[in-house]
Amino acid sequence: MSTLALDIETPRGAARAHLDAPERPAAALVLGHGAGGGVEAPDLLAARDAALSEGVTVALIEQPYRVAGRRSAPSAKILDEAWVAVIEQLRANELADLPLIAGGRSMGARVACRTAADVGAVAVLCLAFPLEPPSRAGKPPQSRLDELDAVNLPTLVVQGDRDRFGMPPPSASREVATVPGDHGLKADLDAVADAVRGWLPGIVKAPAHS
Repeated sequence: MSTLALDIETPRGAARAHLDAPERPAAALVLGHGAGGGVEAPDLLAARDAALSEGVTVALIEQPYRVAGRRSAPSAKILDEAWVAVIEQLRANELADLPLIAGGRSMGARVACRTAADVGAVAVLCLAFPLEPPSRAGKPPQSRLDELDAVNLPTLVVQGDRDRFGMPPPSASREVATVPGDHGLKADLDAVADAVRGWLPGIVKAPAHS
């Protein structure tokens, strides 16, 4: 196992990739963080560990605004542009020749869905997808189901059964794993890891590793 932190320049500033790689990886999983948190979110780490146990290299990606010390996320266009730039550079180097699974938690899951085709992903992993933001006074609810439905790839959504953002429906290509907890997915991290670990073998055949 090797662990590496890489600063990667994007058109939106420097991003950072935290890369963990087994000796003979069968695929790569790239995960983005939520709007108000970083790559140390417990559900991201649970998904990382589950993927590593299946022989999958994992890169946790910090968006440039977080690396720069800002707390407020920029627009979707800026997030997507930085994300695509990071993935392109990783695929040209550290993740070369590996099937790519794109994913993230909350905001990071939305970014992964919107850019899945652009980065050449073979599947998408969404942790706590923010389906419908809590309605504000005088404003109708806004569903983001179209972002999920636009992904024509095998997709896993891991969602807390008490998530205030709602529960995405399954589809022909989308599996929804309901686990105990709210939007933070902290209540049962083993359930999060089990969902990811159970889904990955259907996406990529990982080699046995010692």
